[in-house]
Amino acid sequence: MNLAGSPPSSNPTYLEGSRGQKIRGILGWILGGIAWCWLATLRITFLERALPSDARPWVLVFFHGQQFALLRWPRRRPTAVLVSLSQDGDLQTGALRSLGFVVCRGSSSRGGARGLASVIRQLRSGLDAAFAVDGPRGPWGRVNPGALAAARHTGGVLIPLGCASSSSWVLRNAWDRFELPKPFARVVVVVGPALDVTGLDPTSAERSVSAAIHSCREAARRALAPAGVQQPIQPSPPSLVKGGELEG
Repeated sequence: MNLAGSPPSSNPTYLEGSRGQKIRGILGWILGGIAWCWLATLRITFLERALPSDARPWVLVFFHGQQFALLRWPRRRPTAVLVSLSQDGDLQTGALRSLGFVVCRGSSSRGGARGLASVIRQLRSGLDAAFAVDGPRGPWGRVNPGALAAARHTGGVLIPLGCASSSSWVLRNAWDRFELPKPFARVVVVVGPALDVTGLDPTSAERSVSAAIHSCREAARRALAPAGVQQPIQPSPPSLVKGGELEG
């Protein structure tokens, strides 16, 4: 794929630079403001474990569906994110820019190499990057190689993240199992420890990243549990919700 060329036009209804794209971008900024107000109601505790203090860029890695509470991390540095070339991506772009992220456009199916190359350039310029490693289309929890490639090309270090909330809504029909903590919910976010996969083959690296993210998620759940109560490991079944589209 030509990194400098235009993305494939697999979706003829999507046009970059169109009036519709601009309108969706504006709506995204509005959604970003709503998201920030929502985040301000959450009682979030961040547990950081062995984060590096050197100059290496951070490549933040997490699973889809848990990204909302992560936006409140106070130690987050200037960060680039990869957003799909789609109408939904236009909304996300506006929202993420309003929250202070640098947005690179592309996905594995449309403009992916160009988008990843843009993220790598941002890492080399001194920014960090954030990846939902099982994107853009899943399956949920399976690590795709984009974040690993970004870290390897820039000497970056992988920072796994996971969270748990005392009360949340979970979207049933979304493959990413998007979790929206309810206003004023308690949320625990576990960050790190840093993961260096240098020297590992791709399969071993992907397994290490997956295990690290699951470890953060489970640590967050344990931290959220009442004192003296041991929570069992929570499985991740294909369907998290019974009946309707939203579970509370």
